[in-house]
Amino acid sequence: MLNVSAEIDKIKRSLMENGYKLTTQREIIVRVLLENERDHLSAEDVYMLVKEKFPEIGLATVYRTLELLAELQIVAKMNFGDGVARFDLRGHDHEHMHHHLICQHCGALDEIKEDWLTELEERVEREFGFKVLDHRLDFIGTYKECSNEECKRKKDKVVS
Repeated sequence: MLNVSAEIDKIKRSLMENGYKLTTQREIIVRVLLENERDHLSAEDVYMLVKEKFPEIGLATVYRTLELLAELQIVAKMNFGDGVARFDLRGHDHEHMHHHLICQHCGALDEIKEDWLTELEERVEREFGFKVLDHRLDFIGTYKECSNEECKRKKDKVVS
């Protein structure tokens, strides 16, 4: 279970270290991301959820905040091939971004929290003299038993 207050404190420290404040608007946006961490929200999704809590906020503020959080590597901005930028919190407990399974049939998205690429990173550094700072891996395919109904049930599953 995610400790929202502790995560907000970490994000606040990260913002301050980079010369930014955790404004009311930014905190509400961060809370929405934390409360929906498994949903890979688009900026528009975030805006609609934030607007319920803070009706005065503008879409431009949400976009600017998400871009800032991505620039500071607090969130990852990603695209799963549907042309929509989605935002995903980066886990402070993992060195790298988690990986994804993306079902082409129904769009279900599962997360793999375990980092399977450590040995490959070490080999890349050894053989090419290239130090990997981060990576992201998306597996795109279909589930063996895929049907729209079955995949929707899998949508929130986290693989570890």
